[in-house]
Amino acid sequence: MYRLAAIARSFALPFGLHGLAALLSCYFVWQGLNGHRGLKAGEEYQQQLDKLRYERNLFKMQRLQWERRIALIRGETIDSDILDEEARAQLDRAHKHDVVILTPRASRTP
Repeated sequence: MYRLAAIARSFALPFGLHGLAALLSCYFVWQGLNGHRGLKAGEEYQQQLDKLRYERNLFKMQRLQWERRIALIRGETIDSDILDEEARAQLDRAHKHDVVILTPRASRTP
């Protein structure tokens, strides 16, 4: 009986330790792939960063366009076409010889 217990202990202890080590390794590998700071989270952060950079570039382009338009109105000389266009847009008016193309308005969310 003692001999059988000694043999069982000699097999159970190494298998138990190796099994525990395997479980710990699996846990850390899973966390490395799927955890908060894992590879998949890094890819998601990179995609979000790319999206935000794209939006930033769009805003920069819009800002440059507005700066160009404002530069035409500001200063000693005023571009009459831009001034006329802005006045008509603000007043929602059109000249009788203008061609008006109606497009759906973009929804503005505050």
